[in-house]
Amino acid sequence: MPRLRFRRGIAVLGAAVALAATAVAPTQASPGAPGARAQASLEWVALGDSYTAGVIKAAGDEFETPRDGCGRTTESYPEVVRHDLGALVTLRNVSCGAAEIQHIAQEQHEPLGRPQALLGPDPDAPFAKVAPQLDAVSPGTDLVTVGIGGNSAGFGPVLKRCAALGMAEGNNGAPCEKELGATMPATLAKVRRDYDAMLTAVHARAPHARVLTVGYPHVVPEDATRCTFGDLREFATITHGDLTWARTELVEPLNRIIREVTAAHGDTFVDVYAGGEDHSVCDRAGGQNWVDGIYTSLLPAVPALVHPNAKGHEHVAQRLAEAILAG
Repeated sequence: MPRLRFRRGIAVLGAAVALAATAVAPTQASPGAPGARAQASLEWVALGDSYTAGVIKAAGDEFETPRDGCGRTTESYPEVVRHDLGALVTLRNVSCGAAEIQHIAQEQHEPLGRPQALLGPDPDAPFAKVAPQLDAVSPGTDLVTVGIGGNSAGFGPVLKRCAALGMAEGNNGAPCEKELGATMPATLAKVRRDYDAMLTAVHARAPHARVLTVGYPHVVPEDATRCTFGDLREFATITHGDLTWARTELVEPLNRIIREVTAAHGDTFVDVYAGGEDHSVCDRAGGQNWVDGIYTSLLPAVPALVHPNAKGHEHVAQRLAEAILAG
């Protein structure tokens, strides 16, 4: 959906929701009253990893000063929804690049900053550790969104190892699946347990909040032969066989786990995989890709490390805003 059309649709829906809320509200809290905020405004906290925070240049500019290394960007989906829903929401965005599930409720996290052209460390690193993201949630929080799990499933290290094996062996077979395939079920089983514990902690902190979980996008195309072996703007030297394995045995199972655990908690799963079949990393013709590859571009060198670009975040924002307004 074009951005202008999306924003008009959200504006109409948002106005209707605000009008309905005002109609049923008996009184409006006075401006100076403690804790008062605009009628129909939802106190929203966004939790998540780099697929939520944005991080890469193709997802906008960092907007926080001083930098904390989490890489929250202007075109990331929480910020797009914040802009498009306006006074309907009051957002606190504490998502952070490289975060794992345990960094939501249990552990501090040391952010890495933004990826650099030569894939070295951020020049401002090391960054101070940030608190568990759940610290931003309170009993009065109305809405919690969370997009997490990819790092806990080892998405980055798996892609790095697959590229190394493909470079050594050429585009033959699935050497990464051969080396790592047997370990994936146990890894995903742990992700399921950790995700369940994380949602339990979210509900304990904010017992009256709506909780929306966000899945992962269509990173790898259904037909991996559409990808160009060796192209750094796609998956570099990951073989077609290993790309298919990563899609069917890592990304898709991860989304199923998030969906199933979300349903078990009575929460809402926001599916951003559906609708992205023709917008994978390898659908670069005409700029149709919603996720960038290892690099967004080579001249100039702009790294992406397989993350959603602004169009990908716009897709997520559309799905998330619809879910928020659906109540």
